[in-house]
Amino acid sequence: MDERLEQYNKKMQKSFDNLLDEFGSIRAGRANPHVLDKLRVDYYGTPTSLQQVANISVPEPRMILIQPWEVSMVREIEKVILTSDLGINPSNDGKVIRLVFPELTEERRKELAKEVKKKGEAAKVAVRNIRRDANDTLKKMGKSSDISEDEIKQLEEQVQKLTDKYIANVDKAVEEKSKEILTV
Repeated sequence: MDERLEQYNKKMQKSFDNLLDEFGSIRAGRANPHVLDKLRVDYYGTPTSLQQVANISVPEPRMILIQPWEVSMVREIEKVILTSDLGINPSNDGKVIRLVFPELTEERRKELAKEVKKKGEAAKVAVRNIRRDANDTLKKMGKSSDISEDEIKQLEEQVQKLTDKYIANVDKAVEEKSKEILTV
């Protein structure tokens, strides 16, 4: 690949990686500790991720156990989970917090599958925007006559191949995640 296109390849890869991260936070019927990744608790005045203030484990397929390093953090963690968009009521015994994931209803599974498709479309738009930026840059290079028209055509074709590759990756990831969600 041409080194002039490497930066666009990296940007497209970042868009795809971001999509996969978002998919990790969508729960699909079984407990996945990554649903807690975006949550922050107030730890002595500093917003801190849950992983840094507690031990998080999955003792059963549909349960997450959160064991704070300090017992005083139980209330704070519980409050953050309640105000998040997880839709799960935490239960605690004063030392640990349990998150029990209910079995997803058919309706909820379909909703989540739609959300996955929407996130996939957003990722495709991001990839296409990167393609547009690359093509605009190539046109400017052509106007300043740094490179020939033939080279520009070849580079544009490479940009299109990159775009096609990442769009196919997004489609595959969306399909796999939707299948995972819809499987009972």
